[in-house]
Amino acid sequence: MLGALSRLFRKPPSEPVWIDVAALRAQMAGEGAPLILDVRGPDEFDGPLGHIEGAVLIPLPELGARQSEVAATGRPIVCVCLTDKRSSTAAAQLAAAGVDRVSVLRGGMKAWREAAR
Repeated sequence: MLGALSRLFRKPPSEPVWIDVAALRAQMAGEGAPLILDVRGPDEFDGPLGHIEGAVLIPLPELGARQSEVAATGRPIVCVCLTDKRSSTAAAQLAAAGVDRVSVLRGGMKAWREAAR
């Protein structure tokens, strides 16, 4: 009974927020830098666009089994993929599991690389 009541009154998961490249770069340079969670496949992570330095690779199909690992970092999380489709799915999945402070890099690695030009 108590468990049912706590689920009933539990705060709904927060919605992931969108972050642009400039804001992410600023966060990475400051205190409490976020965990960059790259949800692409290994071939993309090591492919032509590469990855953001320090990013952790957990492909989207593996995220469900590794959510607690991500949550245990206690850091804000920024999800990244090629564009922002898979990363928005990953962020929603983490938020639904109760993980706070989850963001999505708008435009993904394409935007990250474009901003570096």
